[in-house]
Amino acid sequence: MTKTFTRRETLALAGTAVAASSLITPAIAAPKGPGLILPEGPAGSWDSERTSCPRVLREADGVWKMWYYGRDPSFDNAYSLPTGRVGLAESKDGIHWNRVKGPLTMGAVLEPSADPARFDSGHVGVGSVMRDNNQYVMWYFGGDQSVTTTPRGTSKGFPLRPGRATSTDGVSWSKTDGPVRGAYLDNGKPGEFDAAMVGWPQVFKDTDGTYRMYYHTLSFTEGFMACGAVSSDGLKWEKIGPVLKKGPAGNFDQAGVASRHVFKLNGRYIMFYEGNNGERFAGLGMAESSDGVNFTRVKGPEKDNCMLALSPIDSGRFDTHGIGTPWVVPNGKGYFLYYVGAEIPGYDGTQKGENNHIHRIGLAINESGDLANWKRWNS
Repeated sequence: MTKTFTRRETLALAGTAVAASSLITPAIAAPKGPGLILPEGPAGSWDSERTSCPRVLREADGVWKMWYYGRDPSFDNAYSLPTGRVGLAESKDGIHWNRVKGPLTMGAVLEPSADPARFDSGHVGVGSVMRDNNQYVMWYFGGDQSVTTTPRGTSKGFPLRPGRATSTDGVSWSKTDGPVRGAYLDNGKPGEFDAAMVGWPQVFKDTDGTYRMYYHTLSFTEGFMACGAVSSDGLKWEKIGPVLKKGPAGNFDQAGVASRHVFKLNGRYIMFYEGNNGERFAGLGMAESSDGVNFTRVKGPEKDNCMLALSPIDSGRFDTHGIGTPWVVPNGKGYFLYYVGAEIPGYDGTQKGENNHIHRIGLAINESGDLANWKRWNS
């Protein structure tokens, strides 16, 4: 009798025969439509099943660096997010990327802690990377190996909490210890707005020296919402509560606001974020604020008022079933908008859950300076 292997099994078997040196070779994948710049890695690499959540810096010497998370087929799929480990890729133009082989498992640069008592012993994902005091500082998130009940059901690896790591080269990282089993913020108590998680932390240093952290949570009553915290030293944090909740009925974000990138532009705080419409993460939106706390939506030109919508579900592209984790970088002429796209191979309407999605990294380009106008990169 001939066995039919699943995609996960096929990748796992192939990975046993591939040398780790293949990590520096760009992945080759079938075309999936405009936007795609970093698909899953070659068999045997830490990201050979999926790539997600690009966090990009453009260095003074012209080199672009992207930290992102993903996993290989052997990673425990009881962790229902696309998280797992974190890796690095580099580029000369911000469009064409080569993976950098890291010192950890299968070439990763950050991975779950070996100590089961730590908050990040199960899985990790990158939230943001910044330069601060002549070093790279990565804010990441993770969960342990416990199984808990969340607003989306029973899941392994929750609650999520934020951690911090530092590096001099962006490749070798040292985790620093926060006060909550290594994390720097705890999830809220039962009934509080962020009881389920403090996930996807993004940190930047404001013009007045204040460190600002933005993260998102998932509430049983209000869905996904973006939240904030502030710090004078980047180590001790005070929560300021939700800063942007779900949008009005009919909007692309009517079920909530999740992963985001907040930055300062012309004295105002700009937030690019992923919005959930109740069925999927349907688009990327924008909001702005004068104080970094109270954000107001900016109506976008695409479907259901977003700035960049997911591709049509029957288009065969890589971003038909979800679009998210936006990251905006000036490129000298305009802006690059990095994001993750999700596809469900063989979709028939019955597949549910993140592990049925394949996540890949995409790019949209703005050439006018008007942050409401984007087009997907097309080779």
